[in-house]
Amino acid sequence: MAAPTPSPLPRPSGGAHTSRILWTTFSVALLVATLFTGFSPKMFSSGFNSAIAQLLTPQPAANVANVVVPTQQQVIRIGIVSGHWGNDSGSVCANGTTEQEVNLSIASLVRQKLVAQGYTVDLLQEFDPRLNGYKAAVLLSIHNDSCTYINDQATGFKVASAVASRDPNLSARLVACMIDRYGRLTGLPFHANSITPDMTYYHAFREIDPATTAAIIEAGFLYKDYDILTQHPDEISDGIVAGIMCFVKGESAAPLTTPTP
Repeated sequence: MAAPTPSPLPRPSGGAHTSRILWTTFSVALLVATLFTGFSPKMFSSGFNSAIAQLLTPQPAANVANVVVPTQQQVIRIGIVSGHWGNDSGSVCANGTTEQEVNLSIASLVRQKLVAQGYTVDLLQEFDPRLNGYKAAVLLSIHNDSCTYINDQATGFKVASAVASRDPNLSARLVACMIDRYGRLTGLPFHANSITPDMTYYHAFREIDPATTAAIIEAGFLYKDYDILTQHPDEISDGIVAGIMCFVKGESAAPLTTPTP
């Protein structure tokens, strides 16, 4: 015999169903309101309290004082011409020492010391193709004078800039810096009365970019100043570097004086 079919539960009337929904919604809203209202740091431990308070309080960036913000420094380029290098021997001494060798020894040290101070330095040959339109803060060509006896006054150094410099003031300041610093550090006298057209009309002055301030230095006479030029190149290079730094950093230099014949 078939089991009797259970009678369906009575469906609530439309009004009762609506009342139940409203009551449920009200209960949920009341519960949420109670939770938000009742929330307080007192409900938790003091440690958690502090953590919550810290999270809710705007905090400064951590270790701001220790953060190093990299800045792009201007790259300063310096050109150093090693006289006669790649072209000829220059003056030749009786013992076989050549001006080209002495020039390169000094120029290499100058480049090394300038690079150590963070500068970009090009070591250039006498007729280096890079000299055409060369752009730099300063260009200095390093040479040395005769390795034969001239007279007892043939000692010391010479510095000159281009006759037709685009900015004579800058050129004069470079020359003044070189004379002042190089003379102080090496103890060699300034031998101005023997500056020749080969220096003031030096070929590189016509090849480089007109905005490049340039000069040429005869670091000494290979005959009378042989010892310091060949045995103490560090002193010579220090004097040259100091002169360049004087110009690049805008330091003051002793004014040029009228040369004594």
